[in-house]
Amino acid sequence: MPRQSVTLTESNNSWLNSHVENIGDYANKSELINDLIRRARRAEFINQKLSKAEKSNFISQSPDEILAEFKADIIK
Repeated sequence: MPRQSVTLTESNNSWLNSHVENIGDYANKSELINDLIRRARRAEFINQKLSKAEKSNFISQSPDEILAEFKADIIK
């Protein structure tokens, strides 16, 4: 897995530390950051689908099909 170095503001670093230490869903900040990126990618995918549907005035996929498609894209 590629390693990255990022600079965080003090408030963002505190927020990450708090979630890792107090919430307990993540073992470290890297896990939390990767989850945040996955969620952002998911939201971006959904927004793209919605935009495409709005522009075409019609979409042939059911909500369940759209959900299955973006779940499959996230796993890649």
